[in-house]
Amino acid sequence: MNSGTATKVLAAWLLGMSVPALAGSSADAGHWLERMSAAMSQMSYQGTFVYVQGNEVETMRITHVSDNDGVRERLVSVSGEQREIVRDSNGVRWIKGDDNSVMEDPSFERSFFPEMPLVPTDESSVSYRFEVGDKERIAGHSGQKVKIIPRDHFRYGYNLWLEEKSALLLKWELLDNKQQGLAKLMFTELNLGSEVDLKELKSASEQKGFKTLESGLPSGGSLSHSNPKWRANELPPGFRLTAHRYLGKQDQEVYEHLVYSDGLAAVSIYVESNRDGLKEKDTGISKMGTTHAFSCVSGDVLITVVGDVPAVTVKSIGKSVRPGTH
Repeated sequence: MNSGTATKVLAAWLLGMSVPALAGSSADAGHWLERMSAAMSQMSYQGTFVYVQGNEVETMRITHVSDNDGVRERLVSVSGEQREIVRDSNGVRWIKGDDNSVMEDPSFERSFFPEMPLVPTDESSVSYRFEVGDKERIAGHSGQKVKIIPRDHFRYGYNLWLEEKSALLLKWELLDNKQQGLAKLMFTELNLGSEVDLKELKSASEQKGFKTLESGLPSGGSLSHSNPKWRANELPPGFRLTAHRYLGKQDQEVYEHLVYSDGLAAVSIYVESNRDGLKEKDTGISKMGTTHAFSCVSGDVLITVVGDVPAVTVKSIGKSVRPGTH
């Protein structure tokens, strides 16, 4: 994956004993997912979780506070490189203690913890089935399993375990179309509400003498209400255009950015001038973790499609991108 594609990937995002329970309906699952969406954005919580992908295991500690001062969040590595991420009303700061550097982005607003606001609707039912499964004890909390099962090979599936009282996400599992695990995130220790220690929002590093790095991300432009100059003409069932804007850093060329989503999975399309003169042999499929990217050249334009979806999805969408009608 070249550095330009890696930047777009960054621009686009992470046990216990089972207790038998009767499988629930899509409506039951929808109720759980509605509650989860509210809990993830409105609750305060603090804990340690592990993220597992392939042979890589990473342990992180998160403090997330939502109060009258807004939403504040701090993520700290417990294993591996010394890193922390602080998110507040001023944007995001990535702090690397190993090389004494800090990277700031005032336009980055997304949480670094999975937020999946999808609830079952007639539209989303085209793409997924929703089921309530068993209960499981995780990090000292009773968790209700909710299964999100894709109806085709164009998207991943999910298993979620939600804290029984609040519906906060306790465990998250990403599955391929054969129901094999691709990645997993799970709390090993979790405090809720008044048990959160606000002092942990403060960075442990004074950052004196740290070098400030450019984020490398295109700066956020406002949503455009005009017709896109480019569009995807062939989409998997359930995907539709949900956002359109122009992005660019000062003194640099502007990207056209399109987002297509089925309500859970999202794919970003970036259209820019092929200023590096890439040939078709220089493009194709690349992968970073569970995120796939596909790039191709159309005339003097470079098209890059990025998403946390299977490779076939970004490739089929990318090959269908054409100039739109005005």
